[in-house]
Amino acid sequence: MEKIFSRRLTKEVKVGNVGIGGSNPVRIQSMTNTDTMNTDKTVQQVLRLAEVGCELVRITASDTKSANNLYNIKNELYKHNCNIPLIADIHFNPKAAEIAAKIVEKVRINPGNYTDRNTGKFDYTDIEYADELKRTADRLFPLIEICKKHNTAMRIGTNHGSLSQRIIGRYGNTPIAMAHSAMEFVKICNGFNYNQIVLSMKSSNVLVMSLSTRLLVEMLDKENLNFPVHLGVTEAGEGEDGRIKSATGIGSLLCLGIGDTIRVSLTEEPEDEIPVAKAILQATGCRTYKADIISCPSCGRTKYDIATAVKKVKERCSHLIGIKIAVMGCIVNGPGEMIDADYGYIGSIEGKVHLYKKGKLTFPNVDEKKAIDVLLQMIEEDKASSLQSASHCSMY
Repeated sequence: MEKIFSRRLTKEVKVGNVGIGGSNPVRIQSMTNTDTMNTDKTVQQVLRLAEVGCELVRITASDTKSANNLYNIKNELYKHNCNIPLIADIHFNPKAAEIAAKIVEKVRINPGNYTDRNTGKFDYTDIEYADELKRTADRLFPLIEICKKHNTAMRIGTNHGSLSQRIIGRYGNTPIAMAHSAMEFVKICNGFNYNQIVLSMKSSNVLVMSLSTRLLVEMLDKENLNFPVHLGVTEAGEGEDGRIKSATGIGSLLCLGIGDTIRVSLTEEPEDEIPVAKAILQATGCRTYKADIISCPSCGRTKYDIATAVKKVKERCSHLIGIKIAVMGCIVNGPGEMIDADYGYIGSIEGKVHLYKKGKLTFPNVDEKKAIDVLLQMIEEDKASSLQSASHCSMY
């Protein structure tokens, strides 16, 4: 099927050995929930995340002590032959960020927590606003210089719940305020000739997260700035609620071509986030991890147990990465609805199945008990034929 959107073209930002943006696939992140001072527990959690497919791991560094302990965590990971890039999560402590930036591959700062706090002032004149912005740049300068020296990337992560009073006073507690907050920090970084940055707009409200991200991208594009974007619905929750919120917020933006790395935030073990992230990326066509198996909801025309058939096809065929298989209820709408599938499995009459290839009926009225075996044999024969053809072509 012809692509109906193009992924936003962004610059590549290197986070250790992993590239974000550019021609890289959309990357999967997660975050540990252990005490950073507990080196062993943190290392074990990072290892479990890496094992299930996480590509970057964020670890909180709330103070200088925990920031320094990132060195021990990193060394222990090396002993386990794990070089997954680490990201230090910084909030109120600029000194912790400066320590962490010398150790890990990326630091995440929050503009709202890096500027004025608890001043009780919201009404800034233009001069006062500019003066405060200059002070913010002065506070950020040491971190930028360290990042430049150590090739450390930075995520400017704006949170809806922690905007600065200065920003709220001028733009309100709104999506547009979030975008302006991030852009101020982008311009500060650019002013100091630092461009290894990734941006994010985080909110527990899906609409706020989506709108603020789209506004940010519009602002970046107007300035011809092509920095990568990190997507996530923060505090999404757990179970079905967390998964639906994450899929809606992240997936809708990916479908618009926005997003270079994602984190699904669940109130569960971090390892539980990775399968959800993979499912979102597969559903939006960003990455492929298994066969794409689609099926209809069935109706009165269905002459066989389609629910059981779908489960069996998934069990036997999910390992066929990159192949799309349609399991349909009847021959009335099935062939048309599965037009872009590689293979089709459609109930014909009771106990019988039609098997299709590229929209064409290939094996009619196959005994349902043998249908999946015939389907797999057809796929294997096509794969062998394709390999033989490629081998033949390479000889010339």
